[in-house]
Amino acid sequence: MAEGTIIWTAVAILGAGIILPYAIQFHRRQREAARRQHEARGSGHDRPRGQYPFIDPGLCIGCGGCVTACPEGDVLDVVHGTAAVINGQRCVGHGNCERACPVGALVVGLGDTRDRDDIPILSAEFETTVPGLYIVGELGGLSLIRNAVDQGKRVIGIIAGRTPTAKADDVYDVIIAGAGPAGLSAALGAIEKGLRYLVIDQTEIGGTVLHYPHRKLVMTQPVEIPLFGWLRKDEYSKEELLEIWTDIVRRFRVSVRTGERLNDASWDGGVFRIITSAGMYRARNVVLALGRRGTPRKLGVSGEDLPKVMYQLVDARSYTEHNLLVVGGGDSAIEAAVGLARQPGNTVWISYRGKSFAKAKKKNEDKIRDLIDRGRITALFESEVKQISPAGVELSTGDGRIEIPNDYVFIMIGGLPPFDMLRGAGVEFGGTRKNADGTQRPSTVGASLA
Repeated sequence: MAEGTIIWTAVAILGAGIILPYAIQFHRRQREAARRQHEARGSGHDRPRGQYPFIDPGLCIGCGGCVTACPEGDVLDVVHGTAAVINGQRCVGHGNCERACPVGALVVGLGDTRDRDDIPILSAEFETTVPGLYIVGELGGLSLIRNAVDQGKRVIGIIAGRTPTAKADDVYDVIIAGAGPAGLSAALGAIEKGLRYLVIDQTEIGGTVLHYPHRKLVMTQPVEIPLFGWLRKDEYSKEELLEIWTDIVRRFRVSVRTGERLNDASWDGGVFRIITSAGMYRARNVVLALGRRGTPRKLGVSGEDLPKVMYQLVDARSYTEHNLLVVGGGDSAIEAAVGLARQPGNTVWISYRGKSFAKAKKKNEDKIRDLIDRGRITALFESEVKQISPAGVELSTGDGRIEIPNDYVFIMIGGLPPFDMLRGAGVEFGGTRKNADGTQRPSTVGASLA
């Protein structure tokens, strides 16, 4: 009996030694997740604004597979036994979490965009409130190359099913604005479906990818490009992607005109009348596969027209031994600051009007936090640029106005997409879709991932 008691006591002690540390760690993590969730709710970062993971708590079993699968970090966590959104604004729509959920309790789609004046109202077929005018890719609210390629392919299938077989020589079945992943995918789909099409782009082939810094890694997932085949790697460099798109245009003789800007698209006599910087076209359908970058957004301060002021960073290696200021708090600004801080002899500041880098990807926030802690970057939160001079920059901060020495300023605060043109064509946006009494009209946004 005594021997049995000893054995069971030893087993109990051994079990406690294994289980107790796990239980302590589990409860500690639960408290931390709940704290971060509360903090995100206070700042509004938990709300669905763009792509967003929707969780059914009735189905969720709290396994944490979605948390582990998310490559951005800090978007999801398990709180009180159920998966919860911690920072929804960091979600970029990878969909890894959705595929990792063993019980189908999570779906990634667009959040509530009804009050967003920067998100056009779209049907489940990517059609705007103007019949025959479609939006795919980044302009519609969902990022990622995989989404752009899929949407470009799908929208052409929809158009092919709706377009009459009778064709006039001077009318295209579809005009595609944008030669990035969405636009070129749509063009290949048009070739596959036998549609008469034309692609136009105000810059060069590549779309938003064209503006990425040299050697920037772009995350994607395996996706099938019409006619071409599969992109199977998880990451591609900017240069690899541009080489792929250039090869596609050459191999399949894609009809694309670069350096041609879309100025207007209006309904005229049963077809669209498309005005560009180079001429006029007519088409039964229009697909806008444009990015959200548009014209660079400016600060509107004195000295912003100086030659030292830049709106994108292509190659950080070109800048050494300089005093540099990056303005902005998003991923582009952080990546620029990190890239510049890693070059020899640079002194780097980053100015952001927010209190933290909460909207940036977790891995970017981790990188810049490390460089800030090591003194390689000076972060000026809750600050604004007031004046730029040839030798310095004046900023307002919580401690008053300061002036820092400066050789170059990089303003990375986003762009102005072609919303005015879209509104002029009759496209309605979430923030403008209201009844006469000012109440919200129902939204038909239907862009969940597929």
